[in-house]
Parts: sequence; structure tokens; C-alpha cells
Amino acid sequence: MNPEAKKKALRMITYGLYILTSKSGDRYSAGTVNWLSQSSFEPPLVMVGVKRDSGLHSTISESGVFAVNILASDQKEIASAFFKPTSVENDKINGYRFEQGETGSPLLVDLPAFFECRVVDKVERGDHTIFVGEVINAGVRKEAKPLVMWDTGWFYGG
Repeated sequence: MNPEAKKKALRMITYGLYILTSKSGDRYSAGTVNWLSQSSFEPPLVMVGVKRDSGLHSTISESGVFAVNILASDQKEIASAFFKPTSVENDKINGYRFEQGETGSPLLVDLPAFFECRVVDKVERGDHTIFVGEVINAGVRKEAKPLVMWDTGWFYGG
């Protein structure tokens, strides 16, 4: 296989950008992710790839819950704030206000929509784990065009 062709072809897969959050005990974790897709209507299921050596991975594994916070197309700056380690100060996570969701996972109040999931399965292969989550809560704060990887000039994959 031509490694450059593989890389270019895989980078042509379309992805949205999301802030994935979770809480286990007193520990919060959050990170920008893009390997996410709905995988079932009934029950409503999503699947998300999370790097196995990340704090977010261990928090989701411990708590069994996570939230997906959907970024609007003009929120690239917020997405980049979650490339760094998680820090929580008062009601802000990585500098952005949040509230506790039903699962305890942080919900970013400035983002247009969210959904919360309970982990129902996982696949541990390679350097990421695929968590399958059943959607148990959702909310829309405002209608917005979502942020997609292609529009940022960033790449994660290949």
C-alpha cells in the first residue's frame, strides 16, 4: 500500500468536530474529538473513538458516561481550547462556562447543542477505543451550522 495515498484517502472522510466531556467522582475530562457517528435509531446509539492513553478515555471508562457538545461553524477557537489538558476553575472548563448534565458530564453552555450518553459497549483495538453510547438526554440551545474538520484546515487521521 502506498502510505501517502492511504493518508490522503483517509483524510477525505468527512468529520464534524465536537467537545467530548465526562466526569468520574471529582475528576473532569474534556477534549476535542472528530471520530463520531450515529449508529442506531432505536435505541439511539452513537459511537466515538477516544485515544486510549488520554485522561478522557480513563474518565469515560470509570464513569460509563459522556456528553457530546456540538460546536458551531464559528467556534474553531473553542475547539482548539480543548486540545490541551483539562482544567476546571469554578464554573469553567478550559476557560468556557459549563453546567452539569444529567450524567454529571459537563455541558458547555455557549455551544448550540449537546447529547449525553451511557456507555453500552466498547471495542478496544489499535490506539483508540470505540465507545458505543446510548443517548439518554439531549438539548438544543440554538440552531447552527456545525463545525467540520475540513473547514478548519486541521487534520486528524490518515
